[in-house]
Amino acid sequence: MLTLPTYDNRLEEYSLTGDALIPRAPRVPLTRTAFAAAHVVSDPIAERDPWVGSPAVDWDNTLRFRHWLWDQGLGLAEAMDTAQRMMGVDWPTAKELIERTMREAKAHPLKPRVACGAGTDQKELSDLKTNEDILAAYTEQMEAIEAAGGQVIIMASRAFPSINAGPEDYAEVYRKLLRQAAAPVILHWLGDMFDPALTGYWGSQDVGAASDAVLAIIEEHKDKVDGIKISLLDQAYEEQFRARLPEGVRLYTGDDFNYADLIEGDGKHYSHALLGAFAAIAPVASQALEALSEGDHDTYHALFAPTVPLSREIFKAPTRFYKAGIAFLAWLNGAQSHFIMPGGFQSSREITHYSEVFRLADKARLLSKPDVAVERMTLLLKLHGIG
Repeated sequence: MLTLPTYDNRLEEYSLTGDALIPRAPRVPLTRTAFAAAHVVSDPIAERDPWVGSPAVDWDNTLRFRHWLWDQGLGLAEAMDTAQRMMGVDWPTAKELIERTMREAKAHPLKPRVACGAGTDQKELSDLKTNEDILAAYTEQMEAIEAAGGQVIIMASRAFPSINAGPEDYAEVYRKLLRQAAAPVILHWLGDMFDPALTGYWGSQDVGAASDAVLAIIEEHKDKVDGIKISLLDQAYEEQFRARLPEGVRLYTGDDFNYADLIEGDGKHYSHALLGAFAAIAPVASQALEALSEGDHDTYHALFAPTVPLSREIFKAPTRFYKAGIAFLAWLNGAQSHFIMPGGFQSSREITHYSEVFRLADKARLLSKPDVAVERMTLLLKLHGIG
């Protein structure tokens, strides 16, 4: 029995409901590609001045979590915004993370698929004033990812909105990036709810005009585009966009609220997954996708349905703080020994939020080590003067 705070400023007793899923690999090949976007934790002993400079990454715990995802048959989206790119994790750290992760992935028995984020964050925005500047920064990171053996995700760059780039600027830079890519890449459209500095991406704040701009880029270079990840949290828009993609180009949903319906599809089109939420709900994601692959839609929805309230809590506004909830669940499930994050990011959410995540994770069958989860939740409550 735990005493947990509520959003109406009360304390209430809570007991686990039990029936947690046991993490495991799927029994059958999955019919959807699923990337879980993983986070990073810092070494609590080695960290110094956490708000300044590069983090002291806890490599053992950070890589241990990736193995936990791979062991469940999920792919990995590495060094994305989930890994605190531009929010505590700089490019030298991200590059080392990519290189370490790729070595681990190559040695893993399931040979998991890994795609890695290429951005422009090794440069200050003040140094990225022209299309040529942006192209050079992207190129450096893409070459590092390809050298490590990873698939490239061309992440959305704050540099474009900062210079008020128009659609023709995006087309010029992306055209050159796609031509020089060694293999098909994944494009990345991250909404301003995740990063306000990306407002107006693709050269317009009108979503229709932005869609036309990026679809034109994809159509021109569809042989070099594996797919596009869209994180706009708008199911209807994603479905409309998905139907306009050229044949063979995938839509990777980044919609952490509506993933179940989008991945299942409408009978004609469906989305694949590149989700931060999947790092939080990995056992359900793996086993729900297994059910879908077996044609068992009832089990698919029964597993996913309780995770939606949990994901909405983790990704509540301000959405950019969602990474703390994912790291918290990794700690509760014993996939990591702590959840100390670069820049002290674990403090971006309050104890009431963590308590609600605990309740909802339990109801979603995601506390796979109940005794560990209760012990660790009790420690966190005591730290906050509760209990």
